[in-house]
Amino acid sequence: MVKIAKEKLPVLLQAWAAGAMVFVPQEREGTRVFLPWNGEGKLALGEENTLEPPKDLFFPRTETMYRYKVQGQDAEITEVPSFEDKMILVGVRSCDARSFALMDDVFLTKGYVDEFYRRRRENTRVVALACTEAAPTCFCTAFGIDPGRAEGVDVQMRPLDDGYLLEAVTEAGQELLNQAGSLLEEAGKASPPGAALPSLQVDVGGVTEKLQQMFEHPYWTEVSRKCLGCGACTYLCPTCHCFDIQSENLGNTGYKFRCWDSCMFSEYTRMAGGHNPRPSKKERLRNRFLHKLQYFPERYGKFACVGCGRCLDRCPVNVDITRVIREVKEVTL
Repeated sequence: MVKIAKEKLPVLLQAWAAGAMVFVPQEREGTRVFLPWNGEGKLALGEENTLEPPKDLFFPRTETMYRYKVQGQDAEITEVPSFEDKMILVGVRSCDARSFALMDDVFLTKGYVDEFYRRRRENTRVVALACTEAAPTCFCTAFGIDPGRAEGVDVQMRPLDDGYLLEAVTEAGQELLNQAGSLLEEAGKASPPGAALPSLQVDVGGVTEKLQQMFEHPYWTEVSRKCLGCGACTYLCPTCHCFDIQSENLGNTGYKFRCWDSCMFSEYTRMAGGHNPRPSKKERLRNRFLHKLQYFPERYGKFACVGCGRCLDRCPVNVDITRVIREVKEVTL
């Protein structure tokens, strides 16, 4: 294990940026988001997580799939060049690191591999940052996540008063540390603060089995009354992955692209003839919670929630997934 002084971290990021696109939490208009490091940004590696998860670096909000040209009866399709840029994500929290594994399940398993996602994922190295203070909306430990040690990352960072401890977890992570050269020093007996345990606790045991019996329960009508259907929860969620595919026609040329969508929008399930199997907020909100807590566990054996708390923090009417879990377990069938 090695150590880097806090004032040297920007130099390390600049060294990594010489061979890859480095994304790190930075201040932008009063909030924290992952942005490319250019040596001039204001690092935001404090205790708070970013407002938006870094999932868009693997699964962009809008992504061109292919271009086409039509000439008479002939059509020419041009593939979009493969994504070959290397990326390094620095400052990823344990909850978001878990979300990468869940997104891998969706895009890389069960007999189908999404090449757009795969190329970005394989060309990326992840440097995690341990949490030493939990926000009031954090509940990652409910899903077995250790806020002090992330899963599936290449380097684990732990904050010190005057710097950071760095531990290589993979060979790729060791290569990153090797690039640091004299910027690093032996950690010696440096001891990082303990990981923060969230004060918000919820027991998810048995919730999947209970939900399997609740599809038509009147509880969904009650819990959906205050929902605005704004979709903020889905756009800020690190594991939501709904998308739409559309075309942009420009005369005899155009391109096909996919873009983020939300199951909370009425248009998402509206069919060409006008029928909608989820006609109201009740069905749409029910689907969101069933996906997170029932459908995903049934398909992949894992909950599709990582307890990051972003939906709790930003929902304008306080629809709270932890409250839903507690209430579901108390519902009388």
